[in-house]
Amino acid sequence: MPDPTEAMTHDAVLDATGLNCPEPVMMLHQHVRDLHAGGLLKVIATDPSTRRDIPKFCVFLGHDLVEQQEDAGTYLYWIRKKAD
Repeated sequence: MPDPTEAMTHDAVLDATGLNCPEPVMMLHQHVRDLHAGGLLKVIATDPSTRRDIPKFCVFLGHDLVEQQEDAGTYLYWIRKKAD
């Protein structure tokens, strides 16, 4: 089965590998702010709390969590910034 994320072209990447709560979400807030409306941000994290925090961040601010994946302790997220 093909990976649906392979076809997604992201506009920016946030590598929060090795960072613990609250740093990944704080960095995410800044990266999303710098992204153009409709832009796609790929987030790479290793903190398990991002499984809870990043979806809540998206709901609270109105961004679209397009996809999330977990692979051997690495958490991947694709977030589309809401239209202004």
